[in-house]
Amino acid sequence: MALIILLEVSLAIVCFTILCFFLFKKPHDGFLRNWPVLGMLLGLLVEFHQIYEFSVEILRNSNLTFPFKGPWYCGMDMLFTVDQANIHHIMSSNFSNYTKGPDFKEVFDVLGDGILTADSELWKNLRKASKVMFSHQGFRRLSMSTTRRKLEEGLVPLFNHFVEEGTVVDLQDLFVRFMFDTTLMMVTGCSDPRSLSIEMPEVDEFAKALNDVGEGIMYRHVKPRFLWKLQRLVGVGQEKKLSKANATLKRMFAQFISAKREEIRSREITNIFNGEGEDLLTSHTKLDATKYKLLNPSDDKFLRDTMLSFILAGRDTTASALTWFFWLLSENPKVVTKILQEIKTNLPRTSSQKTPCYGDDDSMQYYLNKLVYLRGALYEAMRLYPPVPFERMSPINPDKLPSGHKVDASMKILIFIYALGRMEAVWGEDALEFKPERWVSKTGGLIEEPSYKFFTFNAGPRSCLGKHLAMTIMKTVVVEILQNYHVEVVQGQKIEPAPGPILRMKHGLRVTLTKRCSDVI
Repeated sequence: MALIILLEVSLAIVCFTILCFFLFKKPHDGFLRNWPVLGMLLGLLVEFHQIYEFSVEILRNSNLTFPFKGPWYCGMDMLFTVDQANIHHIMSSNFSNYTKGPDFKEVFDVLGDGILTADSELWKNLRKASKVMFSHQGFRRLSMSTTRRKLEEGLVPLFNHFVEEGTVVDLQDLFVRFMFDTTLMMVTGCSDPRSLSIEMPEVDEFAKALNDVGEGIMYRHVKPRFLWKLQRLVGVGQEKKLSKANATLKRMFAQFISAKREEIRSREITNIFNGEGEDLLTSHTKLDATKYKLLNPSDDKFLRDTMLSFILAGRDTTASALTWFFWLLSENPKVVTKILQEIKTNLPRTSSQKTPCYGDDDSMQYYLNKLVYLRGALYEAMRLYPPVPFERMSPINPDKLPSGHKVDASMKILIFIYALGRMEAVWGEDALEFKPERWVSKTGGLIEEPSYKFFTFNAGPRSCLGKHLAMTIMKTVVVEILQNYHVEVVQGQKIEPAPGPILRMKHGLRVTLTKRCSDVI
């Protein structure tokens, strides 16, 4: 304990000294100073509170690729890049040479061996099994019915309550709660947790543990490995909180898995897709292990790691995208008008209905696909504010990137997705503008940009399996809200992203809600 305190005090003193230097020198020129022994770490720590904006400046001033030098012998050398040729090389053309790597798995150890952290054959097995389940018609029906039910029984009554009360609410918190409930039901098959309800209960220990995991993982990226490992060993600071969160998640997942096995036994189900709308835990529990040599559905750890990856991906990314989207709409009222006009033109309704009459889920999907401008607006929001702001990869063997930079197995490569969407060299002089029109062709169709340019849903073999599901959920939520409510952002609040593996608003998004007049639609 004394050693930990001594190390942290020493680091704090050094950081304070360098901070004073930065405060009294002229504004930085978009580069990090490489100090003896300490490398560029101290400069990065000074800018950590605004790391994503700083990454934009660094990469803009370094021709899209920046070599970061960490402290000596700490294994923190990194290459920051948003070069499209580099991204395509890493994620597609030379994909076999790039993995998450052992360092990644160590930093993200709480996630275990799920699809977000796995490499090589295990990753291939996980992806193959997950792809079958995500594309199964039963699961798609379950996801749509769960989303619509949560809207009707959760979000709409809550919004109506806030309208009547005139309450200022945190829209980010509402979306996180909405996605927590829907994702947990889709993944585990549990009953509605009702974290999104008029009662607005305190965040339960499961949701809090998910938040603490994300925070702890982010801080591991900017601490020397020996320091956070020492903290973990002794059980202090951020590592203590992370360990507690991990224990909570293990206990909660053990309960879900035990209940699911009992449910399957009681129903005597033997075929993997013999029911309508199976949740992902049921599907994975009944997985045919003969088709996947590295997957073991009888292993509780396999199920826990898989479910945790799905819940983290489903809850946090979609909630983030929706939050930034509605803030951008508040800044661009003309976009709202165009979306409403598109909804009025394309979605079916009877003469007495304000809300669309979709029919069954297949019909709903058909009509939602006609909302091209809305899809473009969502893409544009995620271009500027990607839910996952960076991707991390490591080379297996030494390689030379198209940009001319050499990399080896000791180096980590960070693709700053946040910065990629803001590069004039990639998106043109209007890169910082919110323009949904850039996604709509002259004939009214959707323009699909290459994944190494629009990297929000990853690229190559690791492209996001849940893209279709996420887009459908977001369009469903947006249509419901925009048709029925005005969302007005409270003026004067500071809007900025918080450092983390998910791009959340640091201070939330405070809004007021009012009913939209029916004659507007």
